[in-house]
Amino acid sequence: MAIAELIDIKGEKIGEVEIKDEIFNCEIKPYLIHDVVTMQLANRRSGTASTKTRKDVRGGGKKPFKQKGTGRARQGTSRSPLHPGGGTIFGPHPRDYHYLVPKKVRRSALRSALTVRYTGSNLRILDKLELSEISTKSFSAIIKTLSLKKPLFVIDRKDETIEKSARNIPYVKILRTEGLNVYDVIKHENLIFTLDALRKIEEVLV
Repeated sequence: MAIAELIDIKGEKIGEVEIKDEIFNCEIKPYLIHDVVTMQLANRRSGTASTKTRKDVRGGGKKPFKQKGTGRARQGTSRSPLHPGGGTIFGPHPRDYHYLVPKKVRRSALRSALTVRYTGSNLRILDKLELSEISTKSFSAIIKTLSLKKPLFVIDRKDETIEKSARNIPYVKILRTEGLNVYDVIKHENLIFTLDALRKIEEVLV
């Protein structure tokens, strides 16, 4: 079992906790992390880009000029892609970019990402994360006290006080355990679990 420090929101060490090697100290598989992040980014694409082909552009029913005698190349419509205002050749059309990789691959990639954060000393574990009221200023003070940079906080349940206090702070994100994903773990430099969230993640990923 690996060991991690347990701290409070003032950054003071109050103990140590055992964390499972199978999740936080396993073999790192960069290719799986790449596959899952690529999938997540593809699934976020709206796929709504659209262009008009020559059949969709208005006008062009009349032949622009006679077939012969002008010395120019023959043309049948001014809506040809060769003309200004004409249709687009091979342009994008609405499509679905969504796809999935196997569940085992996603879990293995998440374990690898968590190991990257633990072995890089960018993982913190808080005994609890609580505020008496919604306050961006108070939450910013916690981040400053813990010397965090682009932090991702993982909590075990819905907490509007915490979530609303953090939502206007740049590069700070709050996730519940069920939303933990590879992309956000890799994107954010510091990963902070509450102790209850840590135990929930261990139950799911072991």
